[in-house]
Amino acid sequence: MKRHFPTPENIATARRFRVDPARPMALLRKCPAYQATPLTSVPALASALGISAIFVKDESTRMGLGSFKALGGAFAVAQMISEASGSKDLMDGASRKAASGMTFVTASAGNHGLSVAAGAKVFGANALVVLPFTAPEPFVQRISAMGAAVRRGGSYEESVSEAVKLAEEKGWIHVADGSWEGFIKAPALIVEGYTVLAEECRKEFARLKNWPTHVFLQAGVGGLAASLAAHIREFWPEQPFITVVEPVAAPCLLKSISAGALTHAPGPDSNMGRLDCKDASLIAFESLRRDADAFVTISDSDAAKAAGLLGQFGVATTPSGAAGVAGLIAVAPGSDSRCLVVVSEGPEDG
Repeated sequence: MKRHFPTPENIATARRFRVDPARPMALLRKCPAYQATPLTSVPALASALGISAIFVKDESTRMGLGSFKALGGAFAVAQMISEASGSKDLMDGASRKAASGMTFVTASAGNHGLSVAAGAKVFGANALVVLPFTAPEPFVQRISAMGAAVRRGGSYEESVSEAVKLAEEKGWIHVADGSWEGFIKAPALIVEGYTVLAEECRKEFARLKNWPTHVFLQAGVGGLAASLAAHIREFWPEQPFITVVEPVAAPCLLKSISAGALTHAPGPDSNMGRLDCKDASLIAFESLRRDADAFVTISDSDAAKAAGLLGQFGVATTPSGAAGVAGLIAVAPGSDSRCLVVVSEGPEDG
């Protein structure tokens, strides 16, 4: 396990995305499929881990899509259609007309592409998703069932490059969850969408009057971790110790934080397919260097064991979804700790 603690000189001064969940919540209130996902205390699991309490935010049922990603890509699609049409009513004639002429393209390891495809379907747009060769076949079937076109790429990084090329050549709208200088708008909307998850947690902890002392957030390019950490810092009355968890094979945030600048993290493929990203998102890096307290890495074996442990307590997920628990086990925060983890996705064939 590698650990890194940000130092004051590594702290950014601003975030380039909205932390307030008001806009995505306003959209979701109109959606009959929306309901908050469960935040459950699992005392027996806490006992097995040697901690006081563990709160599991289970995203496997989110919007029928099976992961937290349902909150991001679809919101970005909706917001861009609204801006293009000049209408806040996404079902009116102006919005439907604008959407029909828009094609959204993205690379994805699976769940983000599913969200973009779902948003395009609901609001009447077109979508193409480039999946790397490592993406499980069920994602091809599920994205295609949403009416989106699917193209197989090479590695995740090569798939991103192909999506960028297609957007430039065909005038399509690139909706990636990674960001870099010159490409901020779409990723910022996606991260804004994820704040809904953090707000659901905040409301529940306020109701319980029992706040976590530690939060473990898995990261690929870093959007989920950045969104939750920023929301926690801005809106939670009791502040936890926030740890970002990455695969040993893809520690792009840890390397970037250590270097003080975005840094490529080459490595082998990981069984944490949705976290196996070699380049961090710029806006996530900038935000997390301010908001996170520590960065740790976990092995494929650690993640698989964590997924197996969660399964013993009735929570079905993947190594990616269990990475936060693997990080908790690696850190061992102590018997008095109350820990929040996000089970970020359900089984790959769900």
